[in-house]
Amino acid sequence: MKVFVIGIGLIGGSLAIDIKAAFNEAVIYGVDQSETHLDSALALGVIDQKASLATIEQADVVILAIPVDAAVAVLPAVLDSTHDDCLVFDAGSTKQRLCEVVAAHPNRRNYLAAHPIAGTEFSGPKAAIANLYRGKTNIICEVEKTAFKLQEKAMEIFTRLGMRIRYMDPASHDKHIAYVSHLSHISSFMLGKTVIEKEKNERDIFDMAGSGFASTVRLAKSSPAMWAPIFKHNKENILETLEEYIANLSHFKELIVADNFEELYKEMEEINHIKTILKGIQS
Repeated sequence: MKVFVIGIGLIGGSLAIDIKAAFNEAVIYGVDQSETHLDSALALGVIDQKASLATIEQADVVILAIPVDAAVAVLPAVLDSTHDDCLVFDAGSTKQRLCEVVAAHPNRRNYLAAHPIAGTEFSGPKAAIANLYRGKTNIICEVEKTAFKLQEKAMEIFTRLGMRIRYMDPASHDKHIAYVSHLSHISSFMLGKTVIEKEKNERDIFDMAGSGFASTVRLAKSSPAMWAPIFKHNKENILETLEEYIANLSHFKELIVADNFEELYKEMEEINHIKTILKGIQS
């Protein structure tokens, strides 16, 4: 099984590691704009060979693990070159625009729109790790538009990697993911910005930062090359979530200004219900 992974970073590299471990017959071909990334991935054993888009017709499986704006341009070209038995799937954090771009493509049946919800704040081939996807949810969109034999091939891969499968339409996916993922990253970036700006005058801030700050700001270390296109592609949903988030922050501030700490306590107590909602979710 010839597996072409386009984008050998955290997401693509981790998929490559796990597929190699799960399928003895798999040969991993790496495609990346960065020759340094390819050299690193080869040296680390993440991929078996370097490749290019020009040789994509050889692939039995193609995985797009590149920023969503790049995927919009690359996916149609990949589908142009695929044979009937080739499965193409992506791992992007937005789905609606990508599905729209290939809706009328003659090889649309080769493509499965996927979003394995897993990752870390690190990037590049050295960030790739084994078992990143084990126990994680993989959102599949428009499964009915993918050829059944290729659905089966995809499910075998996802099952062997230990993923949980959930089905959703692209618009719903993008709306929900704006709340549970995209807003979290924006909050982390802005917390990091606030502290960095203040640190210019008060060095003690970082000396006093504990594990709470570190865990909250962790996502601010994420790659702008990946996240800026996500925010662009999911603009409408992100603006909606930001309006609600900013309104809640303003309300929180107003309670403090009014010395209404009894109400503040009640609100935080109600919000503690999040512990029940998140119970059992793996980190």
